[in-house]
Amino acid sequence: MKKITTILLILLLTAALFAGCGTTDDGGDDQNDLTTIKVGASPTPHAEILAVVKDMMAEKGYALDIVEFTDYVQPNLALDSGEIDANYFQHQPYLDTMNEERGLDLVSVAAVHYEPFGIYAGKTATIEELADGASISVPNDGSNEARALLLLEAQGLIKLNPDAGMNATVLDITENPKNIKIVEMEAAQLARTLEDVDLAVINGNYAIQAGMNATTDALAIESQDSTAATTFANILVVKAGNEEDAGIKALIECLMSDEVKSFIDSTYDGAVVPMF
Repeated sequence: MKKITTILLILLLTAALFAGCGTTDDGGDDQNDLTTIKVGASPTPHAEILAVVKDMMAEKGYALDIVEFTDYVQPNLALDSGEIDANYFQHQPYLDTMNEERGLDLVSVAAVHYEPFGIYAGKTATIEELADGASISVPNDGSNEARALLLLEAQGLIKLNPDAGMNATVLDITENPKNIKIVEMEAAQLARTLEDVDLAVINGNYAIQAGMNATTDALAIESQDSTAATTFANILVVKAGNEEDAGIKALIECLMSDEVKSFIDSTYDGAVVPMF
């Protein structure tokens, strides 16, 4: 009788063990069955926006792995080398410059959002109070520097050679009535060094990371209905030849969803503007 009781107990424990294993499977949905897609992104707002679509991507059969980068160079190099499958942090003029300078073959597959550039106060509180010889910092990378200089020109602070366009540098400044000193630096450093300059022209994502909002904190911003909005839309980028990949198409569909649009509108208060 004791043997029978012991056998019954063993059988019951074994059954319970297997039942327990079944519940940890969460109804049989095994994350290991999902195809992983790695996407490189700036922490704010790109990685935050991508986090919104993780569950949506899982429903389509994909595990979204968000790889954060804090600079503007490594995400494209990582994509080119195959370390990631896509990236989301840049606009088309910057991508064009990187492709040309680095010999890359990366292409845009979707325009997701736009971040207006802003001019922010440093040692000087307003644009009108700028003294002769004041300093203004701008991003030092090609298209973003031109964009910053164009915004300064729009405020009447400088004039640029009209032929320079999106290739404008400080060498294209033709008039500088206040003798402003343009301080070129890495975009990621602009918000961190505000106290060292009179004003700074800061990229939208870095302003957000520093707790600033272009629509409420900037002294001047790019108009949302300007050509800048389309020219500088932040894009999802892949290696040429992967545009029709099923996982990339699924990601585009998720990024262009009503859920993402609602998240952007409610989270960033105009500092990030959906392009769909």
